[in-house]
Amino acid sequence: MSVRVQAEDFDVGREIAALTAGRTDIGAIVTFTGTVRGEAKGRAIASMTLEHYPGMTEAELERVEADAHARWPLDATRIIHRYGEMKPGDNIVLVVAASRHRQAAFEAAEYLMDYLKSRAPFWKKETAADGSGQWVDARETDEAALLRWSPKVPSAKVNG
Repeated sequence: MSVRVQAEDFDVGREIAALTAGRTDIGAIVTFTGTVRGEAKGRAIASMTLEHYPGMTEAELERVEADAHARWPLDATRIIHRYGEMKPGDNIVLVVAASRHRQAAFEAAEYLMDYLKSRAPFWKKETAADGSGQWVDARETDEAALLRWSPKVPSAKVNG
């Protein structure tokens, strides 16, 4: 298991190689990489800023990662989430789930992303091209996606 919250960008290929180095028991590796979109709700986005509470954020991500390991037969996972100001096209988040079989890896990666989109302790502000900023809450569809994993969904403050 591996969680990092960082301002720096990450290299997806390098992260996968490091996570699986020397492992011959892994038969499936599922990844999700989230990037900053250049448009939201019909307006051009110049940047997105993510804030978090150091220590609390890592502990919460480690908790949901451990929950994924309890739910599925996973061999390895990695969650990297960035904070700070990012521009359209920049990487925001990486989730890697590795298992002997694809179904566990797919489901675990989807579960982790559903959690990150709706409950991870990050605060997101989008800044439009005209300089106006707007804090963003979790969408109802993100929350609904997470609820399908109930009854064992870790509880945390809902945010965007």
